[in-house]
Amino acid sequence: MLVCCLFLGLAAVSRAQGGGQRMSPADRAKQLQTQLKLTDDQTAKVTAIYTAQATKMDSVRTAANGDRDAMRSAMMPLMQSTNTQIKALLTADQAAAFQKMQDERRARMQQGGGGGGN
Repeated sequence: MLVCCLFLGLAAVSRAQGGGQRMSPADRAKQLQTQLKLTDDQTAKVTAIYTAQATKMDSVRTAANGDRDAMRSAMMPLMQSTNTQIKALLTADQAAAFQKMQDERRARMQQGGGGGGN
């Protein structure tokens, strides 16, 4: 019984740490602010970009009605557009670091490791 309680407790803690949950646009922007040392102005603009993307992606999910291939083909251009808009706000050094993060994330996804919020 004690082992079961311990297991359930560990499962709850791992889920609370973001296991499988999407980050909010504000959280994503704050993460970039930390990783790329964004100014407050840049962070506000990135938050607005991520918020617009989230709204569009929600409508794509609804329209796709569970069709993963349709979602993927509709979301790829949205994600590329979002990344282009964000890069336009960044300094050259920040843009290079952002691109490196995107490349590493893409490599993890191709290896089956998932994209997560990293």
